[in-house]
Amino acid sequence: MKSLWLDTAPEIPADPFLPNASYDSVVVGAGLTGLTTALLLARAGHKVAVLEARTAGAVTTGNTTAKLSLLQGTSISKIIQHHDADLARAYVTANLEGQAWLTRFCDDNDVGYDRRDAVNYATTDSGAKKLDSEHEACLEAGLDTELGRAASLPFPVRRTLRLRNQAQFHPLEVLAALASEYRRHGGKLIEGVRVTGVARTTADGVELKTGAGPVKARNVILASGFPMLDRGGYFAVLKPLRSYCIALTVSDDIPSDMYLSVDAPDRSLRTALVDGKKYLIVGGNGHPVGHRSKTQALVDDLTRWAQEHFPTARPAYAWSAQDYRPAAAVPYVGKVPASGGSIYAATGYNKWGMTNAVAASLALSSEILGGNMPWADTLYKTRVSPADVLATASTGVEVGLEALTGWLGGLAKTSSSAPPEGEGIVVREGGRPVAVCTVGGVEHRMSAVCPHLRGIVNWNDAERSWDCPLHGSRFTADGKVLEGPSTSDLTPAAGSGKA
Repeated sequence: MKSLWLDTAPEIPADPFLPNASYDSVVVGAGLTGLTTALLLARAGHKVAVLEARTAGAVTTGNTTAKLSLLQGTSISKIIQHHDADLARAYVTANLEGQAWLTRFCDDNDVGYDRRDAVNYATTDSGAKKLDSEHEACLEAGLDTELGRAASLPFPVRRTLRLRNQAQFHPLEVLAALASEYRRHGGKLIEGVRVTGVARTTADGVELKTGAGPVKARNVILASGFPMLDRGGYFAVLKPLRSYCIALTVSDDIPSDMYLSVDAPDRSLRTALVDGKKYLIVGGNGHPVGHRSKTQALVDDLTRWAQEHFPTARPAYAWSAQDYRPAAAVPYVGKVPASGGSIYAATGYNKWGMTNAVAASLALSSEILGGNMPWADTLYKTRVSPADVLATASTGVEVGLEALTGWLGGLAKTSSSAPPEGEGIVVREGGRPVAVCTVGGVEHRMSAVCPHLRGIVNWNDAERSWDCPLHGSRFTADGKVLEGPSTSDLTPAAGSGKA
């Protein structure tokens, strides 16, 4: 699976890694948060390095729907339920700042984007009530939304909620422009180097461990989705979610607005014009990471739905993305608790990373550089705390049950034959759970125990990956870490790599 964005991405040059180098700031992760933060710090004169384990935009940013919108499902009403209207207004202000900064950047750097209305729609009475509540919350938080029934969709709707003049873009074109200006300011963008931990923290800064050697920095910014340092307690307050997207060529008339359902099953729609070809992008069918094995069926369901409503639709791309739902209903942004040094993180965008990423970057760079953003003081005062952990006690119980179920399930099955092509299974060998799969005619046998907190991985047949249901770590068929909090690979088991 490869996204439309990654397949049509501009070239983004990278720089060599220098072991033992020292920087003012090191940013971990070359997505939208990482490169925006790095650029802001480099503009201020910091010596900055971005360390990316894979390639720029390879994880969430390159697999998003790339809607730059403040109409975010039912987010505002949920924020008010968790907190109050003051914090919801701070959230709206932050996202407006992020949206405005990014569109200005695109204007200044000749990066194209489309202005579109964002429209939530409901097909049921219960969904219509959700839109009523969200409309009231949006108005209270300062968003001029409009209730109605008009939608250019090929099926009836009960109610719509519209926010005018939002935006959509090609996320890798934006990343390429960010990276280009960042490097013009002397910043280093280093790919293929995974940060594995902190060697030490002192009053002068942090020494980071990587697979290629150590680096030092006065400030470290973790912009890797799920922060790889467990000392912040993020694993207890973030729920990893996976969702799917397809891009289709369509000769029917297709809606130009950006649509999102509030009823199940969830559906997201937008258009994209890439290399002169028009696409309809359909997303949805989200679920907790590692809780579905037959994920290809979820992709196929999106295709079936699209072709039911747009008969000329022909699939061109399919991909998926990982997002993190915060217990507090707002992102966690700021200094990592108990880090013992100047380590910062931004996470928990709850599927709305395009505006939230830039807002977080503005706040982090301001905090590091000694600036002042009143909205950030209000919004990001919600940090990981004992109250958050208690609020997610049920999630902790789910994780514990999932861990126990995974171990019992893995220890209950035995098999002497390799799975068919494209399939994987966890079996018992020598009293230990072993993950066995066949990809490209090669049998891979890995320990099924996730190195992070010893969950038992499950097979993901759409992406041919091993996914941990505890905290969302993901691994390739042969055990290489892809994303999530794990910083090391699955351990090979005896007999791996047999043709």
